[in-house]
Amino acid sequence: MSSLLITNGRLVTLDADDRFVENGCVYIDGNRIVDVGEIAPGSCSADRTIDAGGRLVMPGLVNAHHHLYSTFARGFTPPGPPARNFEENLKNLWWKLDSALESEDVYYSALLALMDAARAGCTTVIDHHASPSCSDGSLDQVERAFRDVGLSGCLCYEVSDRNRDGEGIEENERYIRKCRESADDQMAALFGMHASMTLGAKTLERCAAAASDLDAGCHVHVAEDLIDVRVTAERDGQSIMDRFASVGIPGPKTIFVHGTHLEAREMDLMHSTDSILVSNPESNMNNGLRVSPILEFLRHGVTVGVGTDGISSHLISQARAMYLHQRTDHRDPALAFAEASKILLHNNRNICNRLFAEPRGTLAPGQLADVIIHDYIPFTPLNANTFYGHLLFGLSFSRIRTTIARGHVVVDDGALPQLDEEAIRARCAERATAIWARIH
Repeated sequence: MSSLLITNGRLVTLDADDRFVENGCVYIDGNRIVDVGEIAPGSCSADRTIDAGGRLVMPGLVNAHHHLYSTFARGFTPPGPPARNFEENLKNLWWKLDSALESEDVYYSALLALMDAARAGCTTVIDHHASPSCSDGSLDQVERAFRDVGLSGCLCYEVSDRNRDGEGIEENERYIRKCRESADDQMAALFGMHASMTLGAKTLERCAAAASDLDAGCHVHVAEDLIDVRVTAERDGQSIMDRFASVGIPGPKTIFVHGTHLEAREMDLMHSTDSILVSNPESNMNNGLRVSPILEFLRHGVTVGVGTDGISSHLISQARAMYLHQRTDHRDPALAFAEASKILLHNNRNICNRLFAEPRGTLAPGQLADVIIHDYIPFTPLNANTFYGHLLFGLSFSRIRTTIARGHVVVDDGALPQLDEEAIRARCAERATAIWARIH
């Protein structure tokens, strides 16, 4: 166990009182925050002291939905004509990419994306994985990457019937049990599913029964595109949320992703079951899809989070895209600024704290020592009334100087000292070339 002392920082605590400390300290012992605020010189000794130099210090960020396996899609153009709709995009790009992954690719795609996440100030990632050619044990490879970088992760495997019926059920069950049997809270697990449209009746019932037996929440895409709504209605004679509710999927630990085409009645169902909705604005816009109507979800009392959905690992840019899209969509320059910021900073941590035993997301004694130092010194007043402006117009473009995850410095002056980054990136370039060659 080691101790850290951060001094001379502008502290954004995000605590119950929303305290801002102009020149404060954070004292960390082991993996917990011990003290925060104006700590008297000499009142505590630490193995290492980090002088923030007046920079902004705040809790590490939480990504509520990611696809780490998508890393090697960067720059890739799938063979054949360009996709004309969401279904073709899935079949021609994403389902070919995930099927081409081998076990080593799973590890390196997660490793590289998590390195980027740490550099963007993210210390906890909730991931949704798929690799049909090496599904068994794949979550162990993803976990290996989390441990090598030093971040916390909540993992699941994407069950669907698109390759074989119920593919991934056993991997979810195995990994959930593994996490339950471990005394280590660095990793957690949910029961993953792709979407209603790729889950037949028998598979959905098997997933629901397994999740119930394991007392696990679920992580599943819903109504990302109208094809999901249409297939479910034509095949099953139900709406998506009614179908999931009929087998007990909704609940306070279940994450529904996107929800762009859900009806008001389905939002009410999500609220009544205390389920979670995670929006991914940049990914939806990239796919030419509607973006989650977050303001409507909030009006219905749904807990809304934000994720990156594999398009990047930079979270603040997602909150920025979220509020900008809502203003464009509603043609109203007064909307969503505070809502998007609160979703990123407060809702994401609350979602995370439903899934992990160790509390995080606040600079306060007893919290997990996930702390970031932005290379950002504000040149206008920074306080509770102005911080969201600094967040979306300043921090979204600033470099992370230091990332501390679970009490360990994982990013130090922009570098990841525990990793051989040059060798990793060279190996990733080799793996990407091989993956692309396997896609036809």
